[in-house]
Amino acid sequence: MSLSPAARHATLERLRSGEELDVLVVGGGVVGCGAALDAVTRGLSTGLIEARDYASGTSSRSSKLIHGGLRYLEMLDFGLVHEALQERRLLLTTIAPHLVRPVPFMYPLKKPAWERFYVGSGIALYDGLAFGVRQQAGLPRHRHLGKKAALRLMPSLRPSALTGAIQYHDAQVDDARFVLELARTAAMHGAHVVNRVAAVSMLRSDDGSRIVGVRARDHRTGEEFDIRARRVIAAAGVWTDEIQSMLGEDGPLKVRASKGIHLVVPRDRITSETGVILRTDKSVLFIIPWDEHWIIGTTDTEWSLDKAHPAATSADIDYLLDTVNAVLVTPLTRADIDGVYAGLRPLISGDKDDDTTKLSREHVVATPVPGLTLVAGGKYTTYRIMAKDAVDEAVKDWESEVAESSTDKVPLAGAIGWEWLSERPQILARSAGIDQEHIETLLERYGTLTKELIALINAEPGLGELLPGGETHLKVEVVYAAATEGAVHLTDILTRRTRISIEARDRGLTAAPHAAALAAPILGWDEARVAQELDIYHRRVEAEMSSQTMPDDESADQARRLAPDAAL
Repeated sequence: MSLSPAARHATLERLRSGEELDVLVVGGGVVGCGAALDAVTRGLSTGLIEARDYASGTSSRSSKLIHGGLRYLEMLDFGLVHEALQERRLLLTTIAPHLVRPVPFMYPLKKPAWERFYVGSGIALYDGLAFGVRQQAGLPRHRHLGKKAALRLMPSLRPSALTGAIQYHDAQVDDARFVLELARTAAMHGAHVVNRVAAVSMLRSDDGSRIVGVRARDHRTGEEFDIRARRVIAAAGVWTDEIQSMLGEDGPLKVRASKGIHLVVPRDRITSETGVILRTDKSVLFIIPWDEHWIIGTTDTEWSLDKAHPAATSADIDYLLDTVNAVLVTPLTRADIDGVYAGLRPLISGDKDDDTTKLSREHVVATPVPGLTLVAGGKYTTYRIMAKDAVDEAVKDWESEVAESSTDKVPLAGAIGWEWLSERPQILARSAGIDQEHIETLLERYGTLTKELIALINAEPGLGELLPGGETHLKVEVVYAAATEGAVHLTDILTRRTRISIEARDRGLTAAPHAAALAAPILGWDEARVAQELDIYHRRVEAEMSSQTMPDDESADQARRLAPDAAL
């Protein structure tokens, strides 16, 4: 099922009808969309509302890795690593093989032989945990490298930065597109999902003892209405405290926000056949291959300001540049940066003095009031387990038997028929009349749903052209985002349906008017609305770039807040 404008209207009509749902999920990030898919595939009538856009928070601003958490072995958190490796295999082989793919990493060694033994033992255990539960999913086992072999793999690495290295494999994902496909797959199974609809308060039973739904507001119209549900699951991430405040009492979960920023630089700035993981004084830093770019990150600092738009500071950028330049032959400068993005990790809080890098990434599920289940913490890779646990908790006292979770066997929409289609890009290229290279790129972004984009190109061949200023994106992707993928604003298209806002050197300003013109007839925008969407996007880019020149979080936050919010 598509998330078309017509489908959005039908979904809102259903949610406004007063007919009780079995489960209503609040939050359209990876865990919320995962919970909606889990609930609906158990046979429960399910709805989902997202205050902003799908994946607009943490779930589109990650390091874009699917991994077992190698550094958690050092913390002796074997259970978390085992669980994450199991999920990695499912994502690579069953759930989303079109969106999740292997990525190599090299760990440079700098100290005497004991470091090779220590690090090598950890990576061997990492691989052993994967093999021991059939989790390797075709990923090569780690290998030890001498200094010359390591430098052949990565000529950009400064010879003095290593004495040798160990290479291992993990996986990566287009995080925003993954969440979007989760939402679409839930809708395909019958869930009623809609973005730009916020929960503003909780509905209680007549005696006040239970939560029986939410009061919601459609940000597009300002209309408020009640959505009734037998169970509400809140997967709000860093906004968990805001959900708990709706209860009028202190909630059981304490969630802290940790800011992580990433730099996006062109692929030709670093010569390497592998990604790199570097140990820092505070945590680890990754250099991650990302198609025609590298992603460099991340930081890990407490954030207590605007949760919707965390801002990267000049100091954050300098920290990443200084850290990565310590090992590069040719240092990176600010002029090399194509994009910068900042996200917030929801961490289950300990004492207020605890450093955010020491807090557990394991998740917590709680029921503070009958009828309401909260889920928070965790990490992207284990979203499915978090979603399963939340639904299990929500229905544990259900009057009738509820089916067990089956999402370990449910492929996303674009993964259905993937094995056959992925080996025949030339057939699709001929049918669309475009280069096979473009088809292969579409397959990596849309999987077997690429056939739907080809149908649009066949109907209007000009859509097979590159979008001006849009890097490797085709015009058809903008049309598809507006017509099928639930995009409401231009920002949705340029920052989550595509990667233009973080990959284009001008942050998408050249692409913006072309994208707006393509989306306008589908979304019913007149000239005034097009001008408004462009103004919002331009001012967002200006505010983000201004914030990145500020010395600290407070001044960066003030600069970022100057831009209008497309959610309203």
